[in-house]
Amino acid sequence: MRLRGRGPRAAPSSSSGAGDARRLAPPGRNPFVHELRLSALQKAQVAFMTLTLFPIRLLFAAFMMLLAWPFALVASLGPPDKEPEQPMALWRKVVDFLLKAIMRTMWFAGGFHRVAVKGRQALPTEAAILTLAPHSSYFDAIPVTMTMSSIVMKAESRDIPIWGTLIRYIRPVFVSRSDQDSRRKTVEEIKRRAQSDGKWPQIMIFPEGTCTNRTCLITFKPGAFIPGVPVQPVVLRYPNKLDTITWTWQGPGALKILWLTLCQFQNQVEIEFLPVYCPSEEEKRNPALYANNVRRVMAKALGVSVTDYTFEDCQLALAEGQLRLPADTCLLEFARLVRGLGLKPENLEKELDKYSESARMKRGEKIGLPEFAAYLEVPVSDALEDMFSLFDESGGGEIDLREYVVALSVVCRPSQTLATIQLAFKMYGSPEDGSIDEAKLSCILKTALGVSELTVTDLFQAIDQEEKGRITFDDFREFAEMYPDFAEDYLYPDQTHFDTCAQTPPAPTPNGFCIDFSPENSDFGRKNSCKKVD
Repeated sequence: MRLRGRGPRAAPSSSSGAGDARRLAPPGRNPFVHELRLSALQKAQVAFMTLTLFPIRLLFAAFMMLLAWPFALVASLGPPDKEPEQPMALWRKVVDFLLKAIMRTMWFAGGFHRVAVKGRQALPTEAAILTLAPHSSYFDAIPVTMTMSSIVMKAESRDIPIWGTLIRYIRPVFVSRSDQDSRRKTVEEIKRRAQSDGKWPQIMIFPEGTCTNRTCLITFKPGAFIPGVPVQPVVLRYPNKLDTITWTWQGPGALKILWLTLCQFQNQVEIEFLPVYCPSEEEKRNPALYANNVRRVMAKALGVSVTDYTFEDCQLALAEGQLRLPADTCLLEFARLVRGLGLKPENLEKELDKYSESARMKRGEKIGLPEFAAYLEVPVSDALEDMFSLFDESGGGEIDLREYVVALSVVCRPSQTLATIQLAFKMYGSPEDGSIDEAKLSCILKTALGVSELTVTDLFQAIDQEEKGRITFDDFREFAEMYPDFAEDYLYPDQTHFDTCAQTPPAPTPNGFCIDFSPENSDFGRKNSCKKVD
């Protein structure tokens, strides 16, 4: 299984979208991985700063938050859903100025001596929503504190001592995980505020929905674009020699990022306000297309590519299991194409047994693209051709259905390694005892990991203790239970750690700014899968 280039294909965009559409290709680097390597000199600097400036900066930042707390407490009194008074009272203007000054002083003390601002922030009447990207760290709160714009946050954040009071001051839109109807209510509240003709503060939204390493822009969630009002794109840059800012799914943890950042002599951040983007009538009707076109504008300003990888792909890449996906896996691309065909992994999981039985009956007989389309019950399309090419390694126009089922099983249940392997043994095993040889084990594991080359000889010999030349699923399961780290020991013996699983993924929301508040059962983004997939 491997990625096969099919030539550039421009993604559609509306007349008001970005003209120079870029191919939605897999990024050169995994956007959810951040590797931080320090030279000997940098390590010496960190050690020196840890003993000198770091504790001072940390204590001063805590003091500034305590200083801001009483001002925020007084200003946030009253019902949270009450419409702000217009014009703002003088005392509120003073409090707003003081809080901005206190927060800016806190960032200055943390090493952000200069915050470069480019462009002009639009007035609330010009753009009620500000879309920020790329989202890569909790330091992305800097533009929030500089503008005191509202944000979308999980409801639990308001109960955090001190921090919750500061959050309530900016009148955020809260999302409650315990309320099944919360996402719909959140979108309705954003609509209400966006259409208030500037009476409410602007809302800052990070449409990527999770943190990346800023090498590309992943799929934008459509929630910010559902109201159909003009938005102002805002791009963030951290032009530092050593990237201690990025906090994504695999890499340094939150406390380590804080420590290393405060141990730098100076940290730089650039905030660029791009021109207000006014949606066309087509984009107003299709929020997913609107989101896609705004993303292209922002990617062009940043000089990075766009990719249709999503928050769900992040969860797939970092799922806990004995077969953990390597950084160069094709399965992220496969998962994207599955969604591009309008198929939902959560629904497909129920059909895995049916798919596997159909594939088993083929006994390795290969099929062409039309048969593959009939098997999936979808029409032939560009997305289907791309998916087909993943399994057509020889380029002969034929694939083995069993490989598709194995890949689908991994995408549907990424942490259930043994369940996928058992399904594969049923399809590849001999009719007599369900056993397989080394070649078939290689095919199964290559597909399950999404790689084109893999040596399984050592693993096969370790399982086949009796040297029969064949193994059963029971043999594999017993070996996996005895050696749970068999992948690292036998498949990747030269690696000191697994590239995509250096740490356990955090909760689905890495921080308060990463909420996905798009309606769970919304049809937005599925009306035209060739334009944009949610």
